[in-house]
Amino acid sequence: MRFSSLARRASLALVGCVVLAWVLAAAIPAAGGHGAAPQPASAARDTFVLHDSHLHLTNYIQEGTTLREFLKVMGDKVGRVAVFGLPLQQQWSYGNTGNFAPTYYLQTDAPLYYYSFTDAYIAMQYKSLTPAERARFDPMITGFNPADMYAADHIRRVLKTFPGVFSGIGEFTIHKEFVSSKISGETASLLNPALDRVLDFAAEAGLVVILHNDVDMPFPKPGQEPYQVLQLRDLLKRHPNANVIWAHAGLGRVVRPVKDQLGIMERGLANPALKGFYIDISWDEMAKYIVARPETVAAMADLISRYPDRWLFGTDEVAPTEQQKYLKTYNLYAPLFAKLTPQVRQKLLKGNYERLFDEARRKVRAWEKANVKGLGAGD
Repeated sequence: MRFSSLARRASLALVGCVVLAWVLAAAIPAAGGHGAAPQPASAARDTFVLHDSHLHLTNYIQEGTTLREFLKVMGDKVGRVAVFGLPLQQQWSYGNTGNFAPTYYLQTDAPLYYYSFTDAYIAMQYKSLTPAERARFDPMITGFNPADMYAADHIRRVLKTFPGVFSGIGEFTIHKEFVSSKISGETASLLNPALDRVLDFAAEAGLVVILHNDVDMPFPKPGQEPYQVLQLRDLLKRHPNANVIWAHAGLGRVVRPVKDQLGIMERGLANPALKGFYIDISWDEMAKYIVARPETVAAMADLISRYPDRWLFGTDEVAPTEQQKYLKTYNLYAPLFAKLTPQVRQKLLKGNYERLFDEARRKVRAWEKANVKGLGAGD
């Protein structure tokens, strides 16, 4: 992670928790196949504990588990999962690490590159399942370069090649601590018209979008304006018909909450021009800030409760093979869940997922029937 010691990493994490505790506490109001897509399993709404809006089946060297094996990990706790690979492959550069084969992007200085085959792998995993098993997954397209004007064409091509499979695009990254600078080629940007083409097509086809964009640069100067927030707002305003989930509100390992982090989220949720803007509370890195203190828990619970239709829960786990590890982030959030009413908690854990992804299934299947040659209304 490019720090001088483990002690410094721990110190940064602690500082981040304290900063968000102060920020959030200050924001608490003074006064109180080709076949038809499988339909959602009705039992999921009644018997499962949660749905997962953010799951990576494979890692940075495109290794992981299978969907059939992952069903065992989901068990009777997780009903549905938005599943995707990682769009980036870590290069094994012999000149950099010799015989050591890196499996994570922080283990080498060699670059990352976009790996489009991940979409075909996810599609074939999905198609290997029975219709009942497929009903529990919402595969996502992620193997494209968002700085490439042809990115939207890749997404369109994937839908035409694998009709009946995908529900959305993402998680894909624009700005991410230590990742963006390692990617070969042109740096992605919220200002790039290639990204506008991607969101235009997402709205046209009805695809849900999961977008990672840090709320700020790592180690900003004191008083530096988080310019990425303004660029993200303007991007979403240009695409009012796209449903975009902001992954973990732009937080990360060292990208800590900025000043007025809570206000940034609330202004986005309250803005009528951003009606398709959603936030997920995925990743244990986000959880560490939220559950740092009772004040942060209370502030976040208050915000979620005031905009209960705009939040989703995700794990952001990478190829988990056992349920205990898979549900680590869910368990970390126990203090937050306890502060929500049953109705708000149900929307966060299941209801909003069902509404967004059920709509995406219907719209994308309709787009495929209209645009895929030979795919009739009965297919």
